[in-house]
Amino acid sequence: MPAATFTISQLAKEFDLTTRAIRFYEDMGLLTPERVGLQRVYSARDRARLTLTLRAKRLGLSLTEAKDILDMYDSPRDTVPQLEKFLGVLGTHRAQLEAQLTELQANLAEVRAHEKKGRATLVKAQNLSKASKVTKAAKPAKPANGPKSAEAKA
Repeated sequence: MPAATFTISQLAKEFDLTTRAIRFYEDMGLLTPERVGLQRVYSARDRARLTLTLRAKRLGLSLTEAKDILDMYDSPRDTVPQLEKFLGVLGTHRAQLEAQLTELQANLAEVRAHEKKGRATLVKAQNLSKASKVTKAAKPAKPANGPKSAEAKA
C-alpha cells in the first residue's frame, strides 16, 4: 500500500493556511517535501510536522524553537537529551509568559485605579451640577432693571 502523500493545496486547505505560509515553513526547514517535476509532494511525516509546528505556534514558541524540538525527533532516539531540551524550551517560554502576565496584571491594576478615580470625579461633577440646578431654581427672580419711578427717586 503506498504511503499517504499530500499536495501543498491539500495541506493549505486542511490547515487553513496559505500555500505561501507552507512554502515559508519549508524554507525554515520545518517541512521537506519531495519533488515530482515542479510539484511538491508532502509525506505523512511532513503533515505531522506541520501539525506540531502549528501547535508550537499556538503555545507561543518561535518557529526556530519548534524546529529545534522537531529535529530532535529525527535524531537517534536518545530520549533523555530530547526531553531535557524540550523541557528547557518550555521552561524558558513559561518564564516569559509569567513575566508578561505579571506586567499585564500590574497594567490592569493601574487601569482599574484610574477608572475608580475617574468614576469618583464624575460622581462629584454630577452632584455639583445637580446642586447648582437646584440652587438656581430655588432663588427668587431679580426685579427687572427698568426706569425707576419718580417716587422711588425722591
